[in-house]
Amino acid sequence: MISENQSEDGSTLVTERRCVIDIDAPRLLKRIAGVDYLYFIQKNTLSRSERTLRIEVHNETFSNRVMVRECCSYTVHPENEDWTCFEQTASLDIKSFFGFESMAEKIAMKQYASSINKGKEIIEYYLRELEKEGVTYIPRWTPPVVSGTAGSWLQVQPLSTARPIPVNGAKDLSDMQYVLHLFWPVDKLDADYIRRYLGDLTPLQESCLIRLRQWLQETHKGKIPKDQHVLRFLRAGDFNLDKAREFLCQSLTWRKQHQVDFLLDTWERPQLLQDYYAAGWHQHDRDGRPLYILRLGQMDTKGLVRALGEEVLLKQVLSINEEGLRRCEDNTRVFGRPISCWTCLVDLEGLNMRHLWRPGIKTLLRIIEVVEANYPETLGRLLILRAPRVFPVLWTLVSPLIDENTRKKFLVYAGNDYQGPGGLVDYIDKEVIPDFLGGDCMCDISEGGMVPKSLYRTAEELESEENHLLTDSIYKSASIFKGAPYEMLIEITEASSVITWDFDVCKGDVIFNIYHSKRAPQPAKKDTLGAHGITSLGAVNAQMIDRSWVLGQDYSGVEKAFICREGESVQGSHITRWPGFYILQWRFHSSPACTASSLPRMDDVLASLQVSSHKCKIMFYTEVLASHDFRGSMTSLESCHSGFSQLSAATTSSHSSSISR
Repeated sequence: MISENQSEDGSTLVTERRCVIDIDAPRLLKRIAGVDYLYFIQKNTLSRSERTLRIEVHNETFSNRVMVRECCSYTVHPENEDWTCFEQTASLDIKSFFGFESMAEKIAMKQYASSINKGKEIIEYYLRELEKEGVTYIPRWTPPVVSGTAGSWLQVQPLSTARPIPVNGAKDLSDMQYVLHLFWPVDKLDADYIRRYLGDLTPLQESCLIRLRQWLQETHKGKIPKDQHVLRFLRAGDFNLDKAREFLCQSLTWRKQHQVDFLLDTWERPQLLQDYYAAGWHQHDRDGRPLYILRLGQMDTKGLVRALGEEVLLKQVLSINEEGLRRCEDNTRVFGRPISCWTCLVDLEGLNMRHLWRPGIKTLLRIIEVVEANYPETLGRLLILRAPRVFPVLWTLVSPLIDENTRKKFLVYAGNDYQGPGGLVDYIDKEVIPDFLGGDCMCDISEGGMVPKSLYRTAEELESEENHLLTDSIYKSASIFKGAPYEMLIEITEASSVITWDFDVCKGDVIFNIYHSKRAPQPAKKDTLGAHGITSLGAVNAQMIDRSWVLGQDYSGVEKAFICREGESVQGSHITRWPGFYILQWRFHSSPACTASSLPRMDDVLASLQVSSHKCKIMFYTEVLASHDFRGSMTSLESCHSGFSQLSAATTSSHSSSISR
C-alpha cells in the first residue's frame, strides 16, 4: 500500500498500491532482461456519490522501454440502475526491448487475454463468498447528517467502516460489491398501458422510451409524437438512445417543414391518380395489421411520372403512410392489442422492362429514401407475388436503399407459388384474398392501365422539371445518320454481369442491336477519315466495329435486332454469357435493304451529312450491374422465406432478355 486518501464526507476513496506479478515468459528472455518479476502501480478511485469505481494500472518495470496502461471502470447503467456497466481498455507501447520487441508484444497480449478471464473468475468467486456470508445488499451511501438542519434524514453508516474482506491486503472488494448491487427506483409506465398499446418491452426498452419522451417534452417545441411513433424510432435504432433521438429530431423537423401532420386533411388526390394508381387499402391480415395492396405490374409508372411529376407521387406515398398510421391506431382499438405496422402485398403480374425507365427508378429511389427516414418500423411484412424474371434487375437497383431489417420482412413468390402451402393463406385469411389473386373477395382498387399521352405535362413543364432533374443528370443524346450508326462500347470482365439500357427515340426510326467480340474494337482514326477529304467530323460517329470484321467470325449478335419507332421509349437488359467487349448499336432505319451486318461506306456517310431527313436522334442511358451485385441481390432474396429460388435459377442461367416497348 502506497497511499490511501478519503474525502472529508467519505464520498471518495483513492487507494494506490505497488504490485508484483510473475510473467509467463521464456527463461531466456527473463535472463536477458535480468528480472524474474514485474512491478506495476495500481490506482483505485471509488466515488460513492457518483457510484463509480475506476482502476488504473501502469508498469513500473521497464517503463523506459515498454509502457503498458490499463483501465477498468464500473459504472451504473444509464437506462437501468439495477445493472452495472464494466469497461476495460489497455494499450501497449514498445519502444525497444533488447531486440525481442515482437516476442515481448506477443507475451504481453497473451498475458492480457489471460488476465481478462481471470478477472471475471475472481469477481464471481468473491461475490459468491459474500453471498455465503449473507451480504447481498448494501444501502446506498448518503452524506453525513449536518447538525442543526431541519428535516434531517436517517444516517447510513459509510461503507468504508464496514468490515473489510482480507484479499492480499485489499480493502475495497466490498466496495466492488457495493457497485455491483445498486438499487434505485425508476419511473415506470403503467403495465396495462404497455400491454394494451405498446407490446412487450424489456426494462431497458421501457427506460429508453421514458427518457426519450421526457427529453422531447423538455426540449421540443411543437406537437409531441405519440409513444407508438417514438418507439418505432427506438426499434429502428436498436434502442440506441442517441441514434434514435437524432433520427427522430430530423424527422420532426421534416414533418414541420412539409406540413405532413395536416396532409390527410388538406391534400386531394388528383383524378388521374384515382383512375390509374392501381393500389389501395383492403381489409387486414391474420395478425390484424392493415393490408395495403399495390398492383405494380398493372401501373404505368412512366406515364404517372410524365403526367404528374415526382412531387405529386411523393405526396401520394406520404398520404398512404399517414393513413397507415391512422389505421394501425384504429385496429389497436378494435383488436385490443398493439398493432404498430401494416402488411403490404405487391402484385407484379405485368411487370416488364418498361418499369425500369430510369426517371421512374430515380423517383422510386427518392420515395424509398424519404419513407425509410421518416416511417421506420411501419412495415410489418411485404408479400411480393407473381414476380417475373425481370424482377431481379429491379431488385438490384432498389435494394441498396432498403434497410437490412426491412429487407428481412420481404417474402417473394414467383409464378403461382403463393397459392400452395406456406403461401398467401399463411398470412391472409382465405376469405380476404382478392379476386384477381384467385380469391373470392372483391377488391375496390383501380386496375391501372396506360396513362394517355394526352395527359402528359406540357413541354414547358417537362423542360423546367424533368429535363433538369432527370434528363440532364443521367441521359446522353446522340445523333444517328444514314450509313453512320451510333455505337457504344462496354467492356465486361466478369460473366453474368447485367447490361441494362433505357432510351427514347426523339426523331426518326432506329434499329437497335447488341454485338459481342472477344477482342477490343479499334475505332477509326481521325487522320484516316481525313484522307477522304471530310472537313468536319463533328457529326460523324466513331465506328467500333472494324470494316474488315466478319459477322459470326470476328463478332456476333447477342440480341435480336428490332425496330424502334419515333416517340417510343425502350427499356431492356442482357445477362452477359462471356467476358469481352459488348457493342450497343443504334442504326438509321430506312429500308429493308439495310441489314444488321451491313457496314457503312464513306460515300454513304458523306451523303447522309447532306440530307437532314436522313438523321435520327435518341436520348439514352446505360448501366452495368456487376455480377456480384446482381447475384448478391439474388442471395438476399433467397435467404428470405420465399419461393423465389426457381425464379433465381431461371433468371441467372438465361442469357437472353425480353424487351418491352
